[in-house]
Amino acid sequence: MASEEELFASVDALLEEEPQLPSPAERARLREAAGITQARLAVALKTSTQTVKNYENGRSEPKSPRLEAYQRLLRGWAAKYPAHASSAAPAPVVAPQPEVPGTFTGSAAPEQAEVAAPVQAPAALAAPERPARSAMSRRPAAKKAAAPAVDPRFPHGPLAVLDGDGCAYGTDGLVLDCPATTIPELVEWTLKESGLGAAKLNRYGKDSDPLVVLTAAAAVKLGLPERLEGHEQRRSLRLPEDHPVVKQVTKAKWQLTQRGFGPWARIYRNAQGRERQCVQLAVLSWDALDERSWPGVSEMEPADIARVLGVYAMRVITPRGSTAVSGLELMTALRPPTKAVRDEETGNWVSGHNAGSLGTEPMDPAPPEATPEHPVVVNSGWTGGFLNEEAYQWVRSVQTLSDEECTLPYAVGLDLNTAFLAAAARLVVGLSAPDHFHAPKFNPKIPGSWLADLSHIELDPRLPSPFTPDGSRPTGPAWYQTHTLAYAQELGHDVHPIEAYLRRETGAYLDPWHDRLKNAYVDTLADMGVTKDLTDVEFLAAMEQHKQNDPALAAVLSAIKATVKGGVGKLRERPQGKSYKEGETWPALSRPTWRPDIRAAVISKARVNMHRKLNNMARMTGFYPLAVLSDCVVYPSPGESPLDFLPYAASGKPQPGAFRLGPTPGLAKLEGVQSMLWAVDLMEKGLNPARHIKGGDAVLDEGE
Repeated sequence: MASEEELFASVDALLEEEPQLPSPAERARLREAAGITQARLAVALKTSTQTVKNYENGRSEPKSPRLEAYQRLLRGWAAKYPAHASSAAPAPVVAPQPEVPGTFTGSAAPEQAEVAAPVQAPAALAAPERPARSAMSRRPAAKKAAAPAVDPRFPHGPLAVLDGDGCAYGTDGLVLDCPATTIPELVEWTLKESGLGAAKLNRYGKDSDPLVVLTAAAAVKLGLPERLEGHEQRRSLRLPEDHPVVKQVTKAKWQLTQRGFGPWARIYRNAQGRERQCVQLAVLSWDALDERSWPGVSEMEPADIARVLGVYAMRVITPRGSTAVSGLELMTALRPPTKAVRDEETGNWVSGHNAGSLGTEPMDPAPPEATPEHPVVVNSGWTGGFLNEEAYQWVRSVQTLSDEECTLPYAVGLDLNTAFLAAAARLVVGLSAPDHFHAPKFNPKIPGSWLADLSHIELDPRLPSPFTPDGSRPTGPAWYQTHTLAYAQELGHDVHPIEAYLRRETGAYLDPWHDRLKNAYVDTLADMGVTKDLTDVEFLAAMEQHKQNDPALAAVLSAIKATVKGGVGKLRERPQGKSYKEGETWPALSRPTWRPDIRAAVISKARVNMHRKLNNMARMTGFYPLAVLSDCVVYPSPGESPLDFLPYAASGKPQPGAFRLGPTPGLAKLEGVQSMLWAVDLMEKGLNPARHIKGGDAVLDEGE
């Protein structure tokens, strides 16, 4: 038998272990029995009310020294209010880390349902239907639609916003205690304790690295400067290599990417087996969230920032930099370049090409698809011209205005919802390298670049030419993307290419990108009260106030639109910096997604779609546009509403083929209203009314 001394030593060892707290449900019971509110307890523990809520629903646990203080308090309450004195004890909760994804069956206590729900879903998103609640439930049943089940590896969602007090605000109102005081400690906490991250979007893809957003106070607490100063462009700013934080990261055996420690920093170690070790940091006070893409977000409270970014992460992707970077990364996440394939000789699984993707190696464009500074152009001495597939910037000549048009009182602007996204739907693009052909027969089903002469085509001067961005008539042979020439055929003109660069392997590469962003756009608008079932009158009324209804969701909507525009733009990213010399490569050229031909295809189709609607409007209504800027068009109108000039059938339904109002990509919304006199005055000065139709100093960005 063990001696008394050995038994006492064993008991003392147990006493010295970390204090064990009662179950989350018992914590809540004791507090309520004592008549103390969660807010009052939060003040006593020097934490937030949300953190106390998390203690009581099992989502997080306190750390020292708060742990010992909380334990002492609960022990005192337990002595005063023993469990047997209560008429009914709350049902026990399950562990905060679920073992398997999915939903519960049968009934469960409210705390159980809370843990089982997808805690990574932002509050603005639909939560899963919860099972029947017990009679002890203190919360009303959720009235939300189903959302994807939480991944058990990432129970706390994709990201968190860290404040200066060590509170990490996650999605769905979650607040975690973060004890880190240095960047290496923060990285370790994020990977080992936070439960942050997001599952891959494609079975062959990679999980999203957890994102921690630092407020100014958090940045300073972790040893970072509150602001990054310098004369370079914002995207180029970074900490010097001899900064103490950079040295801390290196000493702890972590690495930074080539971009260094800037507004968006990736800190990683080489993967061990299949497990990635990478954390992404975004520093708010270093302008990580561009005001143009994320209006007002940097000034929000941490919990609201987490909500905005969480909705975006759930519906689009965990932010990985600017919205343009995220837009490009989303393409790769949805169409990974490789997948596991079995080697026929060895029987082993190896990395192989994923059909329909752009592969892993960058591809040189055809000379007319490149930019003038590209090595393909400079090294070959190419002088044969370039594709000029850009968005419209056209103003109608005032000499073509009729007396009837000049007497109309209003100029009304229509804006097409995410026109570039609508153009990406079912868009067939080239996946292989271009082949050169002389005098080929035109085939509208083959993506590529064609040299053709369209200068002989006569078009109505009251409409822009569909063949040039400025709407002017072509003056001779020029390079066109397939959609532009196909539209010339659609208008009844013969097309005889002189030469072409075509791609034999093709596919609808952007389809999943289009589908995900379309759903994100439509669902976010619906959350703001703009749904598909509204009449045109109701739609216009809803759009007048949708941004005021929820500024956080308005910021999400802005970011989604910027993701579309920026993602398309990144396909032909130009060199940055004053030191660049023509003919040198630049970093973007190393990406398989540097594909100016795909960008040209999207913009060409968007411009053709716009002209087709302009043409149909003239045929159906007799109305001709005053100006077009990308996806905004201004019409003279007898009234202040689009309803005064858009075509409707006798049944009251919109006529197909013309502009139609609605909340989905490709449909239109009201951009602004001004007087006809105002529009004509701008036109006479050579200015574009579509750029300023919103009023004030607002300027319409291309592609929004």
